[in-house]
Amino acid sequence: MVADSLLITNVHLAYSDRTLEDKLWSVECHEGKVTNVFPYGERGRSSPKNELDARGGFLLPSLCHSHIHLDKCFILDRCNLIAGDFREAMNVTAVAKAGFSLDKEDLLRRGRKLVRESVDCGVTSMRAHVEVDIQAGFSALDVALHLKEEAQLACFLQIAVFAQEPLFSSAEDTEPGPNLQLLAAAAQRDGVEAIGSAPYVEPTIEQAIKNIALIFELASHNSITLIDFHLDYNLDPNSEPLIYEVIKQARLVCPSWKSEDSGLFGRRITIGHATRLQLFKPQEWQHLCDAIGDLPITFVGLPNSDMYMQGRAQANEPLGAPRSTLRVPYLADRYGLHVAMSVNNVENAFTPQGSVDPLALCTFGAAVFQAATKADTEILTKSVTLVSKIAMGQTNVPLHLSPQPGDTADFVILHGIHTLRQAVLNPSYDRTTIRNGIVVACRRTRRWTVIKEFPLPQTSVTPISWWWYMLFPIYWPACLINWFVGPHRRQLTREGVMIS
Repeated sequence: MVADSLLITNVHLAYSDRTLEDKLWSVECHEGKVTNVFPYGERGRSSPKNELDARGGFLLPSLCHSHIHLDKCFILDRCNLIAGDFREAMNVTAVAKAGFSLDKEDLLRRGRKLVRESVDCGVTSMRAHVEVDIQAGFSALDVALHLKEEAQLACFLQIAVFAQEPLFSSAEDTEPGPNLQLLAAAAQRDGVEAIGSAPYVEPTIEQAIKNIALIFELASHNSITLIDFHLDYNLDPNSEPLIYEVIKQARLVCPSWKSEDSGLFGRRITIGHATRLQLFKPQEWQHLCDAIGDLPITFVGLPNSDMYMQGRAQANEPLGAPRSTLRVPYLADRYGLHVAMSVNNVENAFTPQGSVDPLALCTFGAAVFQAATKADTEILTKSVTLVSKIAMGQTNVPLHLSPQPGDTADFVILHGIHTLRQAVLNPSYDRTTIRNGIVVACRRTRRWTVIKEFPLPQTSVTPISWWWYMLFPIYWPACLINWFVGPHRRQLTREGVMIS
């Protein structure tokens, strides 16, 4: 469903040119597309049925969760954390997951909360990972497909069936176990658009490599063109980066595996985490870029999870744990790689901290990556908007943060701020979310405070102007001394000599 017409007025846009960013604009939308952008105060080409006064707020492309777990959100209260490491997170989450099939209403309640809060932040599309295995069965998938229908007006949910658990039951197995059979059945369900796994959970490296090949086979068999691997999730310099196995399989399955320009979604391989690549030297990064070539591969950094989980072995070293998440601005600037960022988890054992707001990742990233220049803020913003949509496989993604005629009318307006730098470094709470030219959410602050404002007290003594002193001869010697000594005093101060 799309709005017949919408006119957004009195709004700042994310132009790279500061002069244009300082101006106010109007954005005309018709049938879910941008038709005209013109200075605020001028007349548009048509008379829209709906008008939205942004009151000087700042407009961005709508936000996107390119990697988020719909079924494992908001379960921290049922996870007893002692060590807080990855193995413990897997164990306590497995216990929680065992109850999913027994209480679908709980799954639905938590899923709705995630979707609603995301849309309130400005999210209009998300890749929702749902786990399918012998513990959870199809319970999470059933709920996700239901939510997909519920939320279709406000947010597009792209369902990715996902194997978080090993496909091989033990290190001795040469054939995959029942988890693969369940995943294969899930891939055939209507409404499933993507498939993925976490090869690093397999008992052996050989089985991890087979895991990658099996996912490609399932995708090919079910005509699924969107593949998502949680990959290379470690900081071990002795571990083999499995990204090259993904590249190998992509070329084996289809030598011309390129993104399609037609349709809403094309072919796309998405790599989440990839913290092992943080150890790459410049020549290794260049080698990887050359190996990827024209393959449609996009990386997704998950700072909240990566920084919380990785680097624990370095806890007792002088600087503690390293910055263990993909360096988004650096990789874009140095190698031309476009890396998305996403939330991944909310309130669970893998990520106990953080909100659903993708813009919060930009604020966090400014510190983690030491990136707050104009160019940095543009890269960070694109990572949670345009590049995240590319990571989902969308093919109609605009090139610029400022709207252009023909763009899809999916926006978030941040009220109370006027620049992109503010949007990244201190984003506002008050927001309006627009999808397909329809206002689908509006979040506003309700303020209450006991602080009482009152004017500054007026000074009771009016300062005497310098010329009054000239009326009293007793002050003349002091004025002459100050006139003569003053320049010498300032010169000595510049030269580092303290005058007392």
